[in-house]
Amino acid sequence: MANSTTESRNKAYDAAGKAQDATGRAVEAGREAAGTVADKAREAASSVSDKARDVATEAARAGQHAAQAVGHAADAATGKVGEGMQSLGQTVRQHGPDQGMWGSAKESVASSLEQGGRYLEQEGLSGMADDVTNLIKRNPIPAMLVGIGIGFLLARVTSRS
Repeated sequence: MANSTTESRNKAYDAAGKAQDATGRAVEAGREAAGTVADKAREAASSVSDKARDVATEAARAGQHAAQAVGHAADAATGKVGEGMQSLGQTVRQHGPDQGMWGSAKESVASSLEQGGRYLEQEGLSGMADDVTNLIKRNPIPAMLVGIGIGFLLARVTSRS
């Protein structure tokens, strides 16, 4: 009987050892699986972040190209307006009276149209913006007063509507 108790005890110890080994292997497998899942999650997050960065970069690049295209189109349109003004100035000069007060007024209007047309054609919108900026920097008080006057007029016009 002592023999069978010892044998039962040994079997119990063996079973406990095997259970402990199995538990250890299960815990280790769980750790490895958790590590693998965490690594995959990190990789996925990094991939999503990279893709989002790429999409944002492409969107910014597309926006820049669109803005440049609009700028070029606006400059081209401004050049066409300048050509039209020059043509109108030539037409006024050709068909207006040659003498008297009307003749001198015709020359003044025609010259102004032609000079303005050349300016628009050569400078475009960007040149005009630079010139206006420089004018405001040289004359800040009059520029501010003109701005206030325009604001006042716009307020009057919109308040009546």
